[in-house]
Amino acid sequence: MIKYQPEGKLFNTLANRKTIENQSLMADAYAQGKILEAKAMVCDSDHNLIVDLPCGKGVIPRVEGAIGIADGSTRDIALLSKVNKTVCFKIIDISYSPDGTPYYTLSRRLAQQDCMEHYINLLEPGQVIAAKVTHLEPFGCFVDVGCGIPSLIPIDAISISRISHPNDRFYNGQDIYVVIKSVENGRICLSHKELLGTWEQNAARFCMGETVGGIVRSVESYGIFIELAPNLAGLAEPRENVRPGQAASVYIKAIIPEKMKVKLIVVDVFDNTNFPSKLRYFINSGKIDRWVYSTEQSDKTIISQF
Repeated sequence: MIKYQPEGKLFNTLANRKTIENQSLMADAYAQGKILEAKAMVCDSDHNLIVDLPCGKGVIPRVEGAIGIADGSTRDIALLSKVNKTVCFKIIDISYSPDGTPYYTLSRRLAQQDCMEHYINLLEPGQVIAAKVTHLEPFGCFVDVGCGIPSLIPIDAISISRISHPNDRFYNGQDIYVVIKSVENGRICLSHKELLGTWEQNAARFCMGETVGGIVRSVESYGIFIELAPNLAGLAEPRENVRPGQAASVYIKAIIPEKMKVKLIVVDVFDNTNFPSKLRYFINSGKIDRWVYSTEQSDKTIISQF
């Protein structure tokens, strides 16, 4: 198991649960510099995070809340947004109240620095890692790549099929995989579309003559683009009263590898009320040096180099 994972992955492990419930094991974790996880219950008026520890009282002082808080490069909203969520930390001090209750001073910043030094900074372009969706903006999807360290998947790197907003593909808290484009000066650049299969891999899931489900992605004067899979869309003939975002049932008229085209006929369209569908990954581990989406027969070439 990878030591450094998105926040929340460690919380329910047996070792973590036993440690945060036991004063002696907490002392061992302090001595050994272990990373632990617990839930942040409150962010007080000074922006210190109060952490729920079964064996005592825990606090993450504001400046220990994240890398960059002390110098202002990370805004305090990064602390407020952790309330009622799992946070990682290292123990940096243990003291006791007069009644013997342990008081633990914790540092999320040190856990993140450890993750940066021993994991993030060692990643290479093309490596595939696990990540967790933290929030969605019109321009892209922010993910936790380890210990709460954020990175962005730009909207055009999410899938080959174009989407109007990342929430067409993802939801907050979703576990996904990403591929490293670069790591420079602590800045991690990510992509995602290369993990969702080539044109041929996706087209192989469908047969001419089938009627299947899809999502309307754009409506043009010459036809309607309908997504059959995140990395595969087809073109249907024009039809009235169709708009982007609707679900559709479509008849597959033809699959043409040399042109990378799927010709469709719309059977029906209706409002799409479904949650984003579960992603099918063709790659979820290892390292990619070169990814070719296009078919050998096609004149158009779509390649990602890492």
